[in-house]
Amino acid sequence: MQNSLYLTKLFDMENKINTLVTLLRTSFMHELEIARSLLASHDIESYIVDKNLDLIIGTAYIEGYKLKVSTLDFERAKKILSDLKARDNS
Repeated sequence: MQNSLYLTKLFDMENKINTLVTLLRTSFMHELEIARSLLASHDIESYIVDKNLDLIIGTAYIEGYKLKVSTLDFERAKKILSDLKARDNS
């Protein structure tokens, strides 16, 4: 499964609600841990969803693990990960 960065801003502008949104989805836990550490170094809290699901079903979850951040941090977090990807590709 290919990694995907969610480029859509999922913020409820009508209600100004701060919720968690998916920033990154991957089948590789180590990639999420690296992204999570990078975001933490920029004071952005993030959460890995379905982290222990493989223990329950015996394999990696077919849709992959998700890294979620607050809607308030989404744009900044997206830029940090995009900058990292650009550096890796250069």
